Amino acid sequence: MNETLLLQLSAIILFLPLLGFVLLIFFGKRIPKAHAVENFLIFVGLVLSIIVAFGKISFFNDQKIVYEFQWLSFGNIPLIGYTGIKFGIMLDNVTVLMQFVVMLISFVVHLFSVKYMEGDLRYTRYFAYLGIFTFSMLGIVVTHNFLMMYIFWELVGLSSYLLIGFWFEKKSASDAAKKAFIVNRIGDIGFFLGILILYVNYRTFSFNEIFTQISLGNLPFGSSAWLTASGILIFCGAVGKSAQFPLHVWLPDAMEGPTPVSALIHAATMVAAGVYLIAKVFVMLTADALLVIAYIGAITAFISATIAITQNDIKKVLAYSTVSQLGYMIMALGVGAYTVAFFHLVTHAFFKACLFLGSGSVIHAMHHEQDIRYLGGLRKKMPYTYYTFLISTLAISGVPFTSGFLSKDGILGGTLAFANLTGYWLLPIIGFLVASLTAFYMFRLVILTFHGEARDRHKFEHAHESPATMVLPLAILAVLSIFIFYTPNPFNADAGWFTKWVKTPSTIVPQNQAFGFMIKESGEHSEDIVAHSLQYTEALHHAHSQAMYISLLVAGLGILFAFVIYQWRKISADNLAQKLKPLYNFSLNKWYFDELYDKTAVTFTIVLSRISAWFDAKIIDGIVDGTASLTRVSAFGTGKFDNVVIDGFVNFTAYFTGFFGLIFRRLQTGKVQTYLVMVLSGLVILFFILRSL
Repeated sequence: MNETLLLQLSAIILFLPLLGFVLLIFFGKRIPKAHAVENFLIFVGLVLSIIVAFGKISFFNDQKIVYEFQWLSFGNIPLIGYTGIKFGIMLDNVTVLMQFVVMLISFVVHLFSVKYMEGDLRYTRYFAYLGIFTFSMLGIVVTHNFLMMYIFWELVGLSSYLLIGFWFEKKSASDAAKKAFIVNRIGDIGFFLGILILYVNYRTFSFNEIFTQISLGNLPFGSSAWLTASGILIFCGAVGKSAQFPLHVWLPDAMEGPTPVSALIHAATMVAAGVYLIAKVFVMLTADALLVIAYIGAITAFISATIAITQNDIKKVLAYSTVSQLGYMIMALGVGAYTVAFFHLVTHAFFKACLFLGSGSVIHAMHHEQDIRYLGGLRKKMPYTYYTFLISTLAISGVPFTSGFLSKDGILGGTLAFANLTGYWLLPIIGFLVASLTAFYMFRLVILTFHGEARDRHKFEHAHESPATMVLPLAILAVLSIFIFYTPNPFNADAGWFTKWVKTPSTIVPQNQAFGFMIKESGEHSEDIVAHSLQYTEALHHAHSQAMYISLLVAGLGILFAFVIYQWRKISADNLAQKLKPLYNFSLNKWYFDELYDKTAVTFTIVLSRISAWFDAKIIDGIVDGTASLTRVSAFGTGKFDNVVIDGFVNFTAYFTGFFGLIFRRLQTGKVQTYLVMVLSGLVILFFILRSL
């Protein structure tokens, strides 16, 4: 297996979903069972992604494979020099693993959707939209430069708009699609500005070329402050796509789309794009940028977890859970725990997709009932759905022998090590608190949905286990939530092959950074950075056991508290809500973020739009209308001047010429005798005139 073959296979994987999209959009109604074409193409892509991942890791483990070509060339521009744009593919271990994750989640979502969406009026179009979504995400994964990533970044935004608002006849769905699209544009503006700062300075969009220039000390505008600014602006793109505070409000509303779409968005595509972006640019992030990233992630994780504990819509609980887990990943990147951040991205993709598809199985069986207060007792009717859902719940709660335990333990260990070295203890405190809240609200969800007695007897009587095409994806994802696929040691991810495949990239920023170890001194040398990096690695090693014991304790307390309230009913949830009514309402109403944004940003936008409309109607249109009136008056005067003066002068000249023409025409007789007489007469007259002189 050679590099060229891996690049060719990656290009094929990229364009297979696009091919399915084109076929289904233009010929879907003419092809019998057109959705099967898209599913087959996605399956082929999945198989190829496994081959690519195996080939890259087996034969080129410590090597980046890059192919690029000149897309546009502007030649030598004065004062700037040669300018052009290249596109290409870059394969490293993170890329090929992410490519596999995207294809696997996309395939199981496609498979699950066959029965779930059966009978929908736009059945074929739905699968076409899944195809363009997968294509867009794969483009983000394999690109080797910022511009190509930004193009696919916006394509993901378009795809999410189409899928979230798939049932656009519902106002709530169309509103959610618009909300997601607009909120993401806010973050994307920052992302675009960050890219512009880098391009203006380096005249290239290539990751490797930009990072190399930074490593040589060529900072944007010669300042580390500008490097920090560009890193934070690029992070703004992740804030939008990965629903980080304060742009997290769109993701829960995205539940208005079909449930399989929620699994695709929340697991391995749209929301994962932000985390993947930060992982890609990790090496250029300064200490200050990383600290901002860490705190934004921690705030997001905490806010979303506190909201999830009171939500009653099964999909919204999972949505806020996703936001919280994304906050975990972002926080891990901020503290320098690069490997476990990506590890959690992968493990979360599997168990969160399983949870969402499991919720879809429940909704399908209960005739679209999503309120967990009206569910209950479903483990008797849906045993396969229940056990796969339970395994994924154990994983997200951080229970041993699951993948989630390994990755969350790594993140918490990273925050502890970071705090030990820097004194930022708020980060691990939030991390452990969120771990406890996660275990609580997830087991609350399991107990209210599957345990106890049915609270809606009519729908319960008609409930049944989902078809095999819906259960099989659940089984695949649940199995992938077990530890053995990542490490033979269920209590230590560092001993596994996954962490050997995904290595923390060497830092290339020459100041103020050593894998998240925040050094406030300036002018440090490369050997100082290496020393601090080793110090951080050592701190991580020592923090592992502490983090594991504390995380087990807090997760156990969260699970116990959920059973005490909802399973054994030793404490009344209603009474507790009444006693803590202000806090309960604050959580139930999602910290009133929507209301706050409605009163501020939305109101300001409406007022600004009305002022703009008035300015356009009165000022701009007034100027245009006034100019039109002035032009009409001027045209009227010009017309009169043209008709009376210019045309009058021309007509007078014509009449004058015609008058003399009539006179002289009498003299033109055509007779020679007449002309001789006239000549002789003229000569006689001249003779007498000259003589008189």
